[in-house]
Amino acid sequence: MQDDELIALLKPIRTVAIVGLSPREDRPSHDVARYLQAAGLRIVPVNPTLPAGTTILGESVQPDLSSAEAALTAEGLTLDVVDIFRRSEDVPPIVEQALQTQAKLVWLQLGIRNEAAAVAVTTAGRQMVMDRCLKIEWRRLLGSA
Repeated sequence: MQDDELIALLKPIRTVAIVGLSPREDRPSHDVARYLQAAGLRIVPVNPTLPAGTTILGESVQPDLSSAEAALTAEGLTLDVVDIFRRSEDVPPIVEQALQTQAKLVWLQLGIRNEAAAVAVTTAGRQMVMDRCLKIEWRRLLGSA
């Protein structure tokens, strides 16, 4: 994907559901989420392994993407991006959930690729970026937070 295409995908983003967001500050997902918050984006942590009522970076953790979208909708917001921090083999069911939301972009972080999921996303008329870091691309193309 060319830089101009990435810029066109990134510029309209206001909300990001981060699947696999860890509460541990030393984890890459936490670093990316903190950066995106500082850049002015609304993040929604999605992590079904954490107990109800958990917060990360001041945001309530949601158990799934449907709940994440509902939380945003309750505030008059829409879900723009699903950013996935899970192993490549774990991606297809997450993408199935993402396609049940209004998110127009599914983003797979560095080292994460799944061609079958990419086909499902593009067949549904959505966009997918694989094996790239949202923080790195945001900073490189749109400026620092």
